Amino acid sequence: MDKKNTVIGVLLLIAAMVSFYFSARLAPPVAPSGNPPAETSIQPTGLPTAANEKSPSITSPNDAGLSAAKTGPAEYVTLSNDFITVQFTNQGGAIHQVGLKKYPETKGQDPLYTLNAPPAAPALSLTDFPGADRFTAYTVVAQTADELVYRTVADGLEVTRRYSLAKAVGQDDYQIRHETTFRNLTRKVLLLPRASFNLGTAAPLNEHDLGIYLNVGYSDGSDASFIGQSDLQGGGFLAMVGLKDGTPPPYLERTAAIHWAAVKNQFFALILTPDQPGTGVRIERTKLVPTAPDTAVEAYGITGYARFELKPLAAGASSTFGAVLFAGPNEYKRISNADIFKQGEEKIMQFSSGFGKIFFSGFFAPLLLTIMTWVHSLVPNWGWAIVITTLLLKTFFLPFTLAASKSSKRMAKLNPLMQTMREKYKDNPQKIQTETLKLFKENKVNPLGGCIPILITVPFFIGFFTMLQSASELRFASFLWATDLSAPDTIGHIFGLPINIMPLFMGATMIIQMRLTPMPTTDKAQATMMKIMPWIFTLFCYNFASGLALYSTINGLFTIGQQLVINRLPEPDFPAAPLADGLKNVTPKKKNNR
Repeated sequence: MDKKNTVIGVLLLIAAMVSFYFSARLAPPVAPSGNPPAETSIQPTGLPTAANEKSPSITSPNDAGLSAAKTGPAEYVTLSNDFITVQFTNQGGAIHQVGLKKYPETKGQDPLYTLNAPPAAPALSLTDFPGADRFTAYTVVAQTADELVYRTVADGLEVTRRYSLAKAVGQDDYQIRHETTFRNLTRKVLLLPRASFNLGTAAPLNEHDLGIYLNVGYSDGSDASFIGQSDLQGGGFLAMVGLKDGTPPPYLERTAAIHWAAVKNQFFALILTPDQPGTGVRIERTKLVPTAPDTAVEAYGITGYARFELKPLAAGASSTFGAVLFAGPNEYKRISNADIFKQGEEKIMQFSSGFGKIFFSGFFAPLLLTIMTWVHSLVPNWGWAIVITTLLLKTFFLPFTLAASKSSKRMAKLNPLMQTMREKYKDNPQKIQTETLKLFKENKVNPLGGCIPILITVPFFIGFFTMLQSASELRFASFLWATDLSAPDTIGHIFGLPINIMPLFMGATMIIQMRLTPMPTTDKAQATMMKIMPWIFTLFCYNFASGLALYSTINGLFTIGQQLVINRLPEPDFPAAPLADGLKNVTPKKKNNR
């Protein structure tokens, strides 16, 4: 029995460690606010210096002159549909910024949320491609209401860049179709350099965003990998103790068959899905606010480049690179549409990352989001959608939790017998274990039955958390006093400390629930730990999203009502338990709970 109690204690400690990890590393931003001003976001911040570049290039004496000659003032062209406004620049013949018409930059205001602002480079611009890179001034050769074509010629190579917002069959409203065509205008074979297309720049959501969710992701066709901004910060514990160099790396390279590559922040993403797989990605951390201190984490963004190998072009021949760029919100219902997104782009939600793999949130998170979205279609308020979804789940699992609660109640009735047994055979642990198992078997009690409700709710709790960390549907969604369910419901500050109401309600329900539930152990240390767990859990979850605290509060209220009913049910009579010689049966008399 001691071993089983130890297992219970270890599970609770693991839960506390999980909560602490999420609270410290993945807590949502404190308060919403705007991006850097639009005026600063229009100005390019520049790429890393050539000293950090190690990519191959075309050797031609005219390349540098061509790039310099074609560099000039930026000229912009704008195309739009009902969902996005795309601003193109002739510098690189690429995408300067993308405005999302359905998503404001700050709550209650009209300005569009802008992707690739401020940019490290125009999205889809070429780098390490002399005469056709982001410093080259392209010429507009065709333009309609939903299509734009750029062109440049560099040393016998014609580069044509076509963009289309026309919604074709199998295309999403937030997708931009792109094609870059390379044509050999000479009478000899041209060797083309590797093409590196910029994926855009992901910036913090506001001045409180420390960039925890900023990353570059890519898929090799079977699995998705993500490199966060923190991976490029350097330092860390090993650097502090001198076991590694703490200097921030200028970039990171990953070699893989690229089926899609993306840059993203907590709620928005730029996802490039090429017609043919690429060969790797390059990730860079970029400073978006030049005047900010180097230690200001919130002043940095992240950008990436997708690599593609180009075959030599015969005289007069041409080849075309085709891709689709998604520039929009992390809406699971949209991105999981297999008729449009066929390369597993829904993995951009990161439902299965980190602890999500352990607790299967890759299954639970999309399930919960799908149910909640359906409920929201009936009750158009995300707060009530969370409440109703929680009640539906609790009702579904009611038979399991009732059985577990009854088991915990029966376990509590056996505690006096178990305590007597420990005292009688305190010098014989093997005898204690044998008699304890016999006692459980005769009385049909599962010693771990009381843990089942916790084990059932943990995957859903983690599922809710992983869902909230990337679901743009909950951004700026209000409920009661909470103005943003994806952030803490801070109503004020005392001595600089935030006052968050929902986590306090959550903690109160957990404390009441703990008091109503029969204690499944007689070990004083474990009992004390279980009593302080609600306080610790409340502390760890204090800065979590208010939507998560709302879910946990409703879950706790339902459990309290359920436990009150269970405590009023008549207690089962145990059969006579065969005990060892000399051990008195001290099974307590039946009590009437009121």
